[in-house]
Amino acid sequence: MSDTPAGRPEAAPHRPRTYLDAGSSEPLRPIARDTFAAALDEGWADPLRLHSEGRRARLLFDSAREIVAAEMGCRPDDVSFPPSGTVAVHAGLSGLLTRRRPRLIHSAVEHSSVLHTADYYVASGGARDRVGVGRDGRVDVAALGDELDRVDGGPAVVAVQAANLESGAIHSVEQIATACADAEAPWFVDAAAIVGRLPVPPGWSVAAASAHKWGGPAGVGVMAVRRGAHWRAATVADERLDPRNPGYENIPAILAAAAALQDMAADAAARADRQRALTEKLRSRIAATIPDVEVIGPADERLPHVVACSFLYVDGEVLVTELDRLGYAAASGSACTSSTLEPSHVLAAMGVLTHGNVRISLTVDTTADELDEFLAALTEVVTSTRERLGAP
Repeated sequence: MSDTPAGRPEAAPHRPRTYLDAGSSEPLRPIARDTFAAALDEGWADPLRLHSEGRRARLLFDSAREIVAAEMGCRPDDVSFPPSGTVAVHAGLSGLLTRRRPRLIHSAVEHSSVLHTADYYVASGGARDRVGVGRDGRVDVAALGDELDRVDGGPAVVAVQAANLESGAIHSVEQIATACADAEAPWFVDAAAIVGRLPVPPGWSVAAASAHKWGGPAGVGVMAVRRGAHWRAATVADERLDPRNPGYENIPAILAAAAALQDMAADAAARADRQRALTEKLRSRIAATIPDVEVIGPADERLPHVVACSFLYVDGEVLVTELDRLGYAAASGSACTSSTLEPSHVLAAMGVLTHGNVRISLTVDTTADELDEFLAALTEVVTSTRERLGAP
């Protein structure tokens, strides 16, 4: 690539695009597309009806539930399908906070849907505490234990995600589960980052996930509520198949989501090993090739498909925009929005560089050659952007 007169890298005119934002949404799996098309013919009827069409639709719904439950490690009737992962978080966490008005303890790096639920709970008179993370982005389990001790026998609910898609950090889920069990505090886990990729940890009371993270269709969330959890719907119940999720079931989309999950999970271990090797190489090469960079997140105990880094003297949105112009779809965890103009709460909680952030998350099909080409483009974009700004 050569520089344009304006000093920007010149876009390759016929280069195919490379999508590196699977942390936001994995491309739709072919089996999901095929399953959805077939289910439009087979699963369109009301699954509550007793006629053949209704019974067929109910059979498909139950099959999808069984597939998802097997991956989540729970009973099929524990599983609901809200219209998004965000709705699953709102409903799942709110249900734990409804019955006993407990103290909510959550990590500082939770997804915004958890933080918004916590804000609403506090505004309605509830109490909460935040638990910090280390510079590697992992939750401080000792601090979590201290917060649970402070409750002193009173009701508490813990909300800690399994892993963070912005830093790539996988939290100490076994220790978190033990701490919650010892304190008899229900654990709400946002498992969106790991379902279909890594084993879902045991010990949770309510879990949430989202189908588009594993290559299923958008508009299908997952909420799993274990039997015996102190959970009560925060909204009006319904007379449908699952009273926890009011409304008519979108069976074709639910079935497509289950098919994609089964497909993703079938070779999850081998894919994780391959992606971990690719991202380890990319992390080390970015650090060795581009000066004034901070590679984010732990070297170990991290999501195998995520690399995050921050560059001094440049803005993350500028880098993402320039990379997009060159044919690379990446994300910026620190991108400011026009409404808040605030940096990433995750990076801020970690105490790392919040601006100039780029997150690369591999799809199931990302190759080593594509990452080699991406690194060359990233190096040129960072260098040319710094030169234009007159940075040292």
